[in-house]
Amino acid sequence: MKLFRLLPTLLFILFGSATFAQVKVTGTIVDAENTPIVGATILLENSENNFGKLTNRSGQFEIDAPSGNYNLEVRYLGFQSYKKSIEIGDGSTFDVGTIQLEAGTEQLQTVEVVGRVRKDYNSDYSFSATKIAIKNKELPQSVATVTKELIDDRLAFQLPDAVKTVSSVSATGLYNHYNIRGITQADDGQMLNGMRTRQYYFLQPITSHLERVEVIKGPSSVTFSSADPGGTVNMVTKKPLTEKRNSVSLTTGSFGTLRATADFTGPLNDSKTLLYRFNAAFQEADSFRDVVNNNAILITPSLSYIPNDKTSLNVEMIYNNAEGNLDRGQPIFGAINGEFDLNSTPITRNVGASNDHYKTKELIFMANFSQKFTEDFGFNAQFMKQTWDEDLAEHRVDGTAVDIDGNVIPTLARMRYDKRQQFWETDNFSAYFNYDIKKNNITNKLLVGYDATRWERKIGAGFLRARRYLTVDGGQANYDPTNPGNFQQMVVDGVTMPVPAVPHFNLENPFNGARNTNSYNLAELTIPANLNTSNGIYIQNQFKIGKLSALVNLRYEWFTDIFDYKNDEEEFKTSAFVPRLGVTYEITDDISAYTTYLEGFQPHTNTVSLSPTAEGFFWAASPSRFDPLESSLIEVGAKGEFLNGKIFANFAIFNVTQKNILLGDTYDLDNLTTRGEQRSRGFEADISGYILPNLQLTASYSYTDATIEEDAVAEFIGARIGGAPKHNANFWGRYDFNSISFLKGIGVGLGAQYVDERFTWYNPTYDTNRVLLPEYTIFDAAVYYKPSYMNMQLSLKVNNLFNDTYWLGGLNPSRLGPGAPRNILLNATYTF
Repeated sequence: MKLFRLLPTLLFILFGSATFAQVKVTGTIVDAENTPIVGATILLENSENNFGKLTNRSGQFEIDAPSGNYNLEVRYLGFQSYKKSIEIGDGSTFDVGTIQLEAGTEQLQTVEVVGRVRKDYNSDYSFSATKIAIKNKELPQSVATVTKELIDDRLAFQLPDAVKTVSSVSATGLYNHYNIRGITQADDGQMLNGMRTRQYYFLQPITSHLERVEVIKGPSSVTFSSADPGGTVNMVTKKPLTEKRNSVSLTTGSFGTLRATADFTGPLNDSKTLLYRFNAAFQEADSFRDVVNNNAILITPSLSYIPNDKTSLNVEMIYNNAEGNLDRGQPIFGAINGEFDLNSTPITRNVGASNDHYKTKELIFMANFSQKFTEDFGFNAQFMKQTWDEDLAEHRVDGTAVDIDGNVIPTLARMRYDKRQQFWETDNFSAYFNYDIKKNNITNKLLVGYDATRWERKIGAGFLRARRYLTVDGGQANYDPTNPGNFQQMVVDGVTMPVPAVPHFNLENPFNGARNTNSYNLAELTIPANLNTSNGIYIQNQFKIGKLSALVNLRYEWFTDIFDYKNDEEEFKTSAFVPRLGVTYEITDDISAYTTYLEGFQPHTNTVSLSPTAEGFFWAASPSRFDPLESSLIEVGAKGEFLNGKIFANFAIFNVTQKNILLGDTYDLDNLTTRGEQRSRGFEADISGYILPNLQLTASYSYTDATIEEDAVAEFIGARIGGAPKHNANFWGRYDFNSISFLKGIGVGLGAQYVDERFTWYNPTYDTNRVLLPEYTIFDAAVYYKPSYMNMQLSLKVNNLFNDTYWLGGLNPSRLGPGAPRNILLNATYTF
């Protein structure tokens, strides 16, 4: 499918929805301190017309409407609604003046059924961290949020681009994979609206359907069941709104990038009890990397039914179809005199062939039901079903090439070819009762619930593989220089070497064209079906006495893994109690201090998919035979809200430990063990919001001392954890010229990211080479133009402004993740 096929429809929506009016209604919305309110909803209604707008960064709005009598209403979360009847005459403009909103007493919805109203870089609440609505300043844990406004301003179309502004988060390479607080992610699951999914996301997902991305720091198994020790990335989808908002967007740019998005929401009936949202995106994008692309279609409809203030139902679906290449990274020459040269190959170098492919198809259905039986007693239930299919054909580096004596040939990469298919199905269910007690200055919120997750790798999964060297009997094996007669041999440029199962890739003279895989000696391998079930019961209590509040959780989790499901089954079971204890004290109305203790629990069935160390367990045995990965967090911090909630700041000191890490030899399953232990400690700070009415920014810094405490490789003990930078700093700011008449409508954005040096993160016992990747500082810049006469914004973004060469991260010397050179994006967004 090509983008031009969509253009007639998009242009019809874009221009056909524009209305020409006689009178321009204007005004300014401020708070009690006369600070402009950004994103306030303005409704102008009568029996014939219905108009809606949001205030801009100066708190101003403009609505084109025919003359007549109207009801004007102004709404913004946290403030009392303003209502007034007005009569618009036949003049060219009608100014309602400055409207000052008074602070309100609105309560957060119990569950997230209606979409977030505010439109800035801050989100002052979270549902997923505790399963109920809780303001971030009351939560005794660090939670960083990337809102859709920040995503849009940065043109961050992929998840790693969105979360890179968050402290203690750094990419480990070219995938949707991170090091958080010094701990490299092991779980391939993605959290979506607080529920667990299973997918690799080797192809970067589109972000157009996301309301915000939350990074919940530390192990959160008490909430999410199996959870990574460093932190959890939770994607929150856009929900329907009670007022009409529509937008379409077109983007083009470097590397053959073409994107189109549409987002429509509003009520479906006059009583606004039935709401809808429809979000869709289309992408065709190549890469600066050789023979790499990422094409995708995303469709996400949702409905909310809210008949009264006690009952709500939300249903949504996500269809994501992506096709591209699994980019395994940049290979460099083998070590020469013990040293690796990062510049021995260009950052574009990829060993893939033009006839390689990676296709994934994902379908998710989610439903959430909430019922309040009384003002104090309620029930919530949520269900999610996900299906995920994978179709892969790839060439990848399998190690170093050697001659007949076993000497490394640094300019040749030994290759491997895989052709793989998998079919996964995931079910999630969560239900809880909540009971609130309020008496004088004492508040107690009790929650009792049950979670269940079922993940099945279905029958039919398998792959064809060619790797290593060909033996004289036609088999494939690791080369043994002490027995060269057991291997087929060849002579290339006067050098005798064993014959590889897949022809070597010449790093000096690369070939990325179509390769004849029919000539490969492909082994047929089955990926046994697998069934994993997880069940948890939990109790949570948040109580507050005056300025002191505490959050106490206890979860009991039991996990079952059935390997080779419906065949020669092996069953493994494990269980654990998972606690959380956090205390928060309000120093002032705006500043609170907190401390917390958390524990984490991960069965190894959830940790091996992204761990090449345990690759053999992907198809040969169950990793649940090992003790689960256990982790803990001690955190002390402070949070503050300033300027009436326009600026949010967080500071945290943390200590994270994890043990029972799966270590050993990929090729010898009997040598795998859970001897590993790692510790990470440091501090971090985040600040975001409106410093001035026309200046919004987000900034973060983190220092992380992450060390290996126990390892199968003695030389690694005491060394830094792979993928963990000591220092990480980020900044992004947007300034709009609202006070200078000839620059009005123009804005500028500037961002910078600094990441300290860090090692590649994969080091099996049979290959301990680690590459130290250099530190880097990258600048981005943007220019925005929003004409006053129409609701369109043009954005021009330049990434890597000074065209620096840098590496995001890397698995090993054969799989480095280079960052993109200077590239440009041009975006046009029209709202109506």
